[in-house]
Amino acid sequence: MSLAEWAAVPEDEPGELVDGFAVRSDRGRMPDVTVSLAAFLFSCVPLVAVCAACNKNDEARNDRPPPPPMAASSARGDLCAGGGRQDTDAISAPFVPRAVAAYCLDPHGEPKTYGDQGKLSMDDVCTTAFDGECEVYKRFGLDRVVVLRYLDGSGAPNSVEVNLSRFKTADGAYAMFTKRVVADGDPERASVKPLEAGAAAATGSSNAYAWRGQYLIELTFVSEDPKMTPEAMARANEQSSALIAKQMGDKLPGDLALPASAAQLPTGSRIVLGIAYYPKDALTLSAIGPLAVGYYKDGEKRWRDVAIARSGVDSAKEAFRAFRLKQGSVPISGLGEEALRVTVQEAPDRAKAEYVVARKGTLVAAVGDEELVLDPGAPKDTLASLKLATDEKVQKLAKWLAAAH
Repeated sequence: MSLAEWAAVPEDEPGELVDGFAVRSDRGRMPDVTVSLAAFLFSCVPLVAVCAACNKNDEARNDRPPPPPMAASSARGDLCAGGGRQDTDAISAPFVPRAVAAYCLDPHGEPKTYGDQGKLSMDDVCTTAFDGECEVYKRFGLDRVVVLRYLDGSGAPNSVEVNLSRFKTADGAYAMFTKRVVADGDPERASVKPLEAGAAAATGSSNAYAWRGQYLIELTFVSEDPKMTPEAMARANEQSSALIAKQMGDKLPGDLALPASAAQLPTGSRIVLGIAYYPKDALTLSAIGPLAVGYYKDGEKRWRDVAIARSGVDSAKEAFRAFRLKQGSVPISGLGEEALRVTVQEAPDRAKAEYVVARKGTLVAAVGDEELVLDPGAPKDTLASLKLATDEKVQKLAKWLAAAH
């Protein structure tokens, strides 16, 4: 039977009204369902009303302007509202300010401590704190490190990472400071400049260093702002790392004077921040230190001065003897209490440098060539214009010894 034929068959029994639908059933035939239009329309009225109300509410919401987005500075601007975190390390806390200018200690960060009375070992320093040259730190007597972080309370995405290192001796700490500043290169080409902090300090475009006593502070400015220019970074570094270095450097214990050997170096014609310091080995000589090397320039001429200040005359004689035992040394008379001329080559690929060495009392002093400007392939007359003649070295050394105390 087709659907049309089934629909035309008369009803045997009246149907029931269920939820607005008239239902009839015929014996032996397919059930029939029809819709009561009135009941259906009646049941839809509330739904239409609700939909209309929804549309009005949606229109009202669409007419209201959205809230402004939260600025990045608002999200971070309250970081230093509480004054910054307190350094929980009892040893370093007296030297670490909670806040400096717009920066404060990370409220959500703990200081990391390594070595003596620290939570982590000195071996961990090499893998989690220092970026290279860890063995140099250890060779200079590193015995403790505290790692801290300052955040920019203004809301800018900037921070300052701080490594506060303690060495067994002031000589070791100062040696590491000069290595960081001179970096085994030519101080005339260095990008750092002097900073008044601690006993000696320097700052660059994104970092700062300060030394005093047994402590070395190394600070690194970090920014996540992709639009920050190198000039802006340098300014931000001066307003953060440099200021933190000064406050910490002023609080550190220790003498403000340079180590004895460094203090003996002449200041005239010395390049700014031009000192390298060696606690033990230097100039191919073992256990000759503490020894200080000064870098000098006058016009086109360059040279180095070397100072070894010992506590007693016998110790100074031993230091001078190490130079005398070098192959090719030649005695010089009439200079100090004993003097000689010797050639030093610190590595096979480095230039040979002539030194005039003399001793007066507890001081061993030397004037030598600046190997950084000595190109073995350059003509002799070019080299002569860049270095001091032997007689000039003798004259400078005589004047130095005469003024030494």
